[in-house]
Amino acid sequence: MSENDFDSALTYTSYLAIDKLLELQNPLSDGPEHDEMLFIIIHQSYELWFKQLIHEFNEAGKALESGDTHRSLAILGRIRTILKVCVTQVDILETMTPLQFNAFRGYLSSSSGFQSAQFRKVEALLGRRDSKMAAHLPLDVQAEINEIASRNSIWDSTLAYLSKRGHKIPVEILNRDKSTHYQSDPRVIEALLEVHRSDPESAMVCERLMDIDEGLQEWRYRHVKMVERTIGQKTGTGGSDGVKYLASTLFNPVFKDLWDIRSQF
Repeated sequence: MSENDFDSALTYTSYLAIDKLLELQNPLSDGPEHDEMLFIIIHQSYELWFKQLIHEFNEAGKALESGDTHRSLAILGRIRTILKVCVTQVDILETMTPLQFNAFRGYLSSSSGFQSAQFRKVEALLGRRDSKMAAHLPLDVQAEINEIASRNSIWDSTLAYLSKRGHKIPVEILNRDKSTHYQSDPRVIEALLEVHRSDPESAMVCERLMDIDEGLQEWRYRHVKMVERTIGQKTGTGGSDGVKYLASTLFNPVFKDLWDIRSQF
């Protein structure tokens, strides 16, 4: 088959696998309940955005480690915009009242957003190092997350980028065991202060990370308030702690060092 034959056979529907995509929404409730379709599509959309975030974080890490400032800025900016879309989707979910959600909630059985493997991968890419965070997932998925957690997080890649730019990032931090959680170091704090004072391009990269951190916290806050608005203080689907667990994740910055330097300028 020639290239022209291939092009003429390709359509919008076939390229995007629209037929398969539209077969993936299968409500379980009787009727089915009108709002279950919205619930399914919103959460499937989140999973697609999580897939894209994983794709973007991996590429951002490569760009940072290669010292490519402009590509790093572009990709990190895109990640922030995707997080804004994730926040906006909460607005759509909040058009569903508690009574409307409870009309089909019982059909969800033990399923829960807590079981999203892709979000755990996003957290690992951001630097979360917690053996318990994937313990409830299948073993093969745990292995995938552990592999991500054994290599550079986006913060580790940023420190490598700054070192490449001539900033004094301690070698033992650059070469640390990446499967352990990063611990703040006063020498890194000092280097970050110098970055902001003398290296505008590197400072812009750091500010993009702040945008992402703030965007993630905004999404977490909107998520917890949406859940509280929908089910109050009840146990979450799948037996999770619901609002109590979600609230515990609020205001925990991903890039703590970048927040800590704010009081030292």
